[in-house]
Amino acid sequence: MIDDRAVWRAIEHASFAVLSHVSPAGAPRSSGVLYRTDGDRLYAVVARDSWKARHIAGDGRVAVTVPIRRGGLLALLVPIPPATVSFAATATVHPGTVLERLPRLAALAPPERRAGCAVLEIRPAGHFVTYGLGVSLARMRDTRLARARVPVR
Repeated sequence: MIDDRAVWRAIEHASFAVLSHVSPAGAPRSSGVLYRTDGDRLYAVVARDSWKARHIAGDGRVAVTVPIRRGGLLALLVPIPPATVSFAATATVHPGTVLERLPRLAALAPPERRAGCAVLEIRPAGHFVTYGLGVSLARMRDTRLARARVPVR
């Protein structure tokens, strides 16, 4: 059985996520982001005038999927699907200058680019839905064994 601490450890060790949101006209959008964690939040830097920044500022609801690489050296020889952690979240858009107050996250954007970027603060809500996390590769074949639903705390 996997718990929320194990899920957070997996999220903290990854750095790439697929962020999904809806445009003001209701069209679905998704794109990849690089992120860092700080406490119970993820932070990503995007262009201030990007669709992501504009659409998320208007609604604040997002979905996130974090692929978790698996397989070690075996993955070089055999295609192994990643484990995943998916969750609904609330996102807040901050100006890039907020990084000056968050030294642990400052590496997300160099000082000269902060004026032209926005920082997404992503707070997971509800449940983490995992696939393949904390199970062997053989057990990943059985979706009943590979899936888990873990409350966000």
